[in-house]
Amino acid sequence: MPEHRAATGSTASLLAAARSGGKGPPPVHLWDPPYCGEIDIVIKRDGTWIHEGTPIGRPGLVKLFASVLKREGDRHFLVTPVEKLGLKVEDAPFVATDFEAAEGRITFSTNVGDLVTAGPGHLIRVELGEDGEPSPYVEVRRGLEALIDRKSFYRLVEIGEEQDGWFGVRSDGTFFPMIEAAELG
Repeated sequence: MPEHRAATGSTASLLAAARSGGKGPPPVHLWDPPYCGEIDIVIKRDGTWIHEGTPIGRPGLVKLFASVLKREGDRHFLVTPVEKLGLKVEDAPFVATDFEAAEGRITFSTNVGDLVTAGPGHLIRVELGEDGEPSPYVEVRRGLEALIDRKSFYRLVEIGEEQDGWFGVRSDGTFFPMIEAAELG
């Protein structure tokens, strides 16, 4: 129970840090606070944020928490200038729910309101699962990725092209291979 009380107090400071930011996300990449333990938050593969077993139903609260999310290695943390709390992420912390392709650029929108244009600083990658199913991702910011939802992935495939033996998509002058062209049926 003491860990729960600490997390509750920490939740208040996370909210304060997220709200105090001006335009754009807070500079979490500059913050290196001490680790304070785990908070009972799980980000599900579908982008749902769960706190103590219950979905967080307020989109604004999810956006606030997402703005203070940081990745270090394979771990994810909610951070403020003075504390860092670990949380569980099942796959990627965000989901790319749609995109627009125009003027040689693919711009994704995420479930937490981020807009990101794929290119040299925001890579698209595809992992094949053990079952052979593709899991496509786009980097949103500082190592945080969004899983590209199925409908958007199918739309990407429709605008794909072949280059140097690979099938993929092009955005902002960068080609992102998705599968070897020889494996296309």
